[in-house]
Amino acid sequence: MPERGSTIEKAAVRSRVCLVTQGCAKNLVDSENMLGLLRAGGYVIAPDLEEAEIGIINTCGFIESAVKESVGMILEIADLKRTGKLRKLYVTGCLVQRFGYKLKKELPEVDGWLGTGDIDAVVRLLDENGVGDIPFYISRPTYLAAHETPRIQSSPFYTAYVKIAEGCSHRCAYCTIPAIRGPLRSRPPASVLAEVAAMADRGVKEINLIAQDTTVYGRDLGDESSLEGLLERLVHVKGIQWIRLLYGHPQGISTRLLELIETCDKICPYLDIPLQHVHSDILKTMGRASDQENPRQLVDRIRSRKRPISLRSTFMVGFPGETEDAFRELYDFVSWAEFDHLGVFAYSPEKGTRAARFDHAVDQRAATERMDKLMQLQAGICVKKNKRMIGKVLPVLIEGPSEETDLLLSGRTAVMAPDVDGQVLINKGEGRAGDILPVKIRQAYAYDLVGEIVS
Repeated sequence: MPERGSTIEKAAVRSRVCLVTQGCAKNLVDSENMLGLLRAGGYVIAPDLEEAEIGIINTCGFIESAVKESVGMILEIADLKRTGKLRKLYVTGCLVQRFGYKLKKELPEVDGWLGTGDIDAVVRLLDENGVGDIPFYISRPTYLAAHETPRIQSSPFYTAYVKIAEGCSHRCAYCTIPAIRGPLRSRPPASVLAEVAAMADRGVKEINLIAQDTTVYGRDLGDESSLEGLLERLVHVKGIQWIRLLYGHPQGISTRLLELIETCDKICPYLDIPLQHVHSDILKTMGRASDQENPRQLVDRIRSRKRPISLRSTFMVGFPGETEDAFRELYDFVSWAEFDHLGVFAYSPEKGTRAARFDHAVDQRAATERMDKLMQLQAGICVKKNKRMIGKVLPVLIEGPSEETDLLLSGRTAVMAPDVDGQVLINKGEGRAGDILPVKIRQAYAYDLVGEIVS
């Protein structure tokens, strides 16, 4: 490894780097930290691969489809080494952590590898610059970025993701995340507060709190830290107007949390709770059963609050042992619950998980049909719920011109998370990106609303 000040390092600092992110918002934050570290290390950040000499792909490897997408992206970008000015290609993230050293043999086009536990080694990875064997940084995931970690925000200036914890200590039968990301590691509250305060100083108005499970935040710190306590402090950060919670575990939705959402205007009335299923036997096999309340009781408890709370959930169909009766129970539950936002995916057996060894597999075609049925049901629910918004005036965060046409503005309400939920299209009135303005809803569709800015 070259020493600081060597000719190798001096050559590296003149290189232009472009980083491509795949996967979830948690991966995006990792990418933003790597970009910050690279810039602090002297590298120039290029806006796209065509202008870069070094390409980095921060991969997803959670399920088989994500693995295939990541490998396809690696091969696609590797072509630029033959046809463009790209000299080096590095791969980081979940794919590397999951499959390890075998990737060297399978993908010789790659010049270096970095796992999820070695994000802070990204500068060293690039500084090696072809010296000796292909560099491979992979270790047990223990790394946790702090507010001091350099970061280049890639989301619009007015909205940002804040990773409050890393890893997961749950043991769901189907999930690879504990192996890829390691055990739960919460950031100290002071570090989160310092990062959010700095975001507010540079114009961020909306923060989205993320972790593998936000509701267990603080339980590993050995003090009395908790998500609820963190929220009670975050609401006092000046400049932050919306605080949204993502990725909550159904067993972590406390009464105190619901009271905070109900009484604090800054906390968006929005909960993202991946329930995965509702049939008791399936939940038990998944490792997600609860002795305290079932999914119906949880939804009832959330919906009983005076302040309406928008609900997003995710369900898995085709899990081993899911009979037609079990699916019918899930279908009836979705019909009853009327979620505001819903994602559905078909089970994928992942090597290394307990579920991959289970009997009573469900035919893939049947699982896909069940997924389609649930999404068709949800589309109808969304249309019905959105039509109830017609005539109402809602605060909308303006995001700028619509991607469909410059004649419309686009924005989101407090119950629309960035990238995953719908949008509000604005056909009358003026607003700047980052403004939160009152919009009267005139039309409603399955996932989008249409309205006009009112004084």
